[in-house]
Amino acid sequence: MSSKRRVLAVLQPGYLPWLGYFDQMHRADVFVHYDDVQYDKHGWRNRNRVKSASAEPHWLTVPVRHSGLDWPRVMDVLIDDRSPWARKHLGTLRQFYGRAPFFREVLGRLEPVLADPPARLVDLNLALLGTLLDLLGLKREVARSSELGVNGERTERLLALCRHFKATHYLTGDAARDYLDEAAFARIGVKVVWQSYRHPEYPQGREPFIPYLSVVDLLMNCGPDSLRVLAAGGRPIED
Repeated sequence: MSSKRRVLAVLQPGYLPWLGYFDQMHRADVFVHYDDVQYDKHGWRNRNRVKSASAEPHWLTVPVRHSGLDWPRVMDVLIDDRSPWARKHLGTLRQFYGRAPFFREVLGRLEPVLADPPARLVDLNLALLGTLLDLLGLKREVARSSELGVNGERTERLLALCRHFKATHYLTGDAARDYLDEAAFARIGVKVVWQSYRHPEYPQGREPFIPYLSVVDLLMNCGPDSLRVLAAGGRPIED
């Protein structure tokens, strides 16, 4: 990346996210975990998919407690520990990926986190994200929005984060086209970059190929080559 260019990406922490999540991290200079915004009860904060033995997508869902909480923030959501969900997730990964080329290395890194999960979902997600980044060999400047003291609502908050990090580009997913005020970014000299991720194919062990799974699927099958595969779906960022 050019020394003059500084790319910012902002995403809510997710559970074992898909490749596109890490593509944003890979293409950004600084990445903000958006952990003090409203929790989406039907999103990807507490769940993701892996490939089952029958070559179908299988959900891994972390049970959470949000009853009685009106509009909780991501950072406030507690894990419901009344069921052995983590043990089941580890068992599912063993069942589905036991013969994958890099099963031992990947599970060996995830298991200590899942064997003793923290009370809050955000802490679990961030711990797993750190492990996944290490497995990918990807290092980036990261921050939590809750610790920055940068305020504002929606677009104004994102603009303030761009100013805070002296960003020249703001990288965001294509779903934001429906609501993002691109002109507001232009007024402060920040170029909006749409992700437009093209999901790569890679060996999954069983046909047919299923895209949009957790990055765990890629790591189990491709190991140290995973970052190269993942990055192949990204588009160059133009000045």
